[in-house]
Amino acid sequence: MYRPMLLALAVLLCASGWATGGKILVLPVDGSHWINMKVLLEELHGRGHEIMVIRHTDNWYIKPESNFYKTITLNLSSGFNEHTFGLSVTKLIKMRREGASVWARLAIQYDVMNMFYEVNKKVVQMLGNIFEDKETMNSLHDAKYDVVLTDPVFGGGVLLAHRLGLPLVFNVRWVFQNEGHQIIAPSPLSYVPIHGAQLTDKMTFFQRIKNMMNYFFVCFKVWYVADSNYKPFVHRYFGPDVHYMELFQAADIWLMRNDFIFEFPRPTMPNVIYMSGFQCKPPKPLPKELEDFVQSSGQHGVIVMTLGTLVAELPEDITDSIAAAFARLPQKVVWRHQGKRPSTLGNNTLLLDWLPQNDLLGHPKTKVFVAHGGTNGLQEAIYHGVPLVGLPLMFDQHDNCFRMQVRGVAKVMDIATVNEGDFLAALKAVLYEPSYRQNMTKLSALHRDQPIKPLDRAMFWIEFVMRHKGAAHLRTESYKMSTIQYYCIDVMAFLLALVLTVVAVCVSLLKFLWRRLLSRSKLKKQ
Repeated sequence: MYRPMLLALAVLLCASGWATGGKILVLPVDGSHWINMKVLLEELHGRGHEIMVIRHTDNWYIKPESNFYKTITLNLSSGFNEHTFGLSVTKLIKMRREGASVWARLAIQYDVMNMFYEVNKKVVQMLGNIFEDKETMNSLHDAKYDVVLTDPVFGGGVLLAHRLGLPLVFNVRWVFQNEGHQIIAPSPLSYVPIHGAQLTDKMTFFQRIKNMMNYFFVCFKVWYVADSNYKPFVHRYFGPDVHYMELFQAADIWLMRNDFIFEFPRPTMPNVIYMSGFQCKPPKPLPKELEDFVQSSGQHGVIVMTLGTLVAELPEDITDSIAAAFARLPQKVVWRHQGKRPSTLGNNTLLLDWLPQNDLLGHPKTKVFVAHGGTNGLQEAIYHGVPLVGLPLMFDQHDNCFRMQVRGVAKVMDIATVNEGDFLAALKAVLYEPSYRQNMTKLSALHRDQPIKPLDRAMFWIEFVMRHKGAAHLRTESYKMSTIQYYCIDVMAFLLALVLTVVAVCVSLLKFLWRRLLSRSKLKKQ
């Protein structure tokens, strides 16, 4: 009797889910960026939304088939693939090891800029092919998507959303110009450090000079990497009066992958929604063999090491130094390592091609996390309260590790000069000095003490944009202003001219009166 009623209720609930579900067009970025985008997509799929992902043939994380999204595969190279970036990371490590001079650092920066220039060039070419393909554009229009969700570290999703006239939501920490806040919110250089400067919000005079110099360098990178690629394209397809930055700044919602536990306090905007740690979750049980290895550590515990998705292997002498340091500790070590087995590897170290990072960090026996400083890994370490030894490689990783070091939860080493003795000393400091774990426990408590989970907050705002066809009431109009208007240079010039005019009139009047007085006095004397 009850089974038909339950079946009807289940069908009704499913049908209501389909009825309220929306259609989302996604332009992601591969690598670690896809790992966190995938978390959002899985949750959106679970809420009944239909998801279409645009990918390239050479994507290595974004698979052509999935249970929770469909794909449009472009028969083009993205320029952002595992092999290319792996080679770039290896080359940068080599350049850093060969010298720490100013010229060596400039060479590294130039190499990184060239890499991003080429990737953005391919993005623009890809968008041009899509825009010129009437069949593809018609199919995208006819699909009647509700929103575009994209990672704006490259500009493809931004341009396509505006071309289709769709609301736009960012899954963002970086845009190709710099950290996301820099292009949407006021960013006074007196207390907002430019990423790459490795400064805090408390700067001395000379640190503010350094911050200003880094800002000028960022402006140069924007001119070199972005302006030359995006300006001609936007002028062609959106009009000569449109600047590509306006299209970025016109996004409805910025889902920011950090917060002020990780970042320094700074001005923000009402359409910036913080979802730091949205990918973090309670640990699942480890596979039996791995659990047995972890439990065998006894009271000493476990060290977890991984250097992310872009580094398959390090130079042999570096891995030998790291392995030798691990071998001198009583802790057990789980190390994600590919490549040649280190000759100094101890019996306490387990090498794996892949490891369940979140589950290991959440294990009660994990004592230290050795990491390259990617945002995802650091946020998982904060969530689980595990202190760090940082080995930053490139991009934002140096600044990320610096922020952890400033908060007293990490020791940071230079991967180019790391040796057995220094690495061992850093490990022992984080293992045995209580302040590191105590400080990380405080950060973890702050992160968890929220009225709503970060992932639920992100879901609400994506669906908010879908329900209301955008969030124009949260967007500032400042992006429509020129630099002269934004800083009120025209107003100051007008007021200055007005004051000068009044002063000139007063001076002229005083001169006139003075002359009259002089002339009268002369007449009286005569």
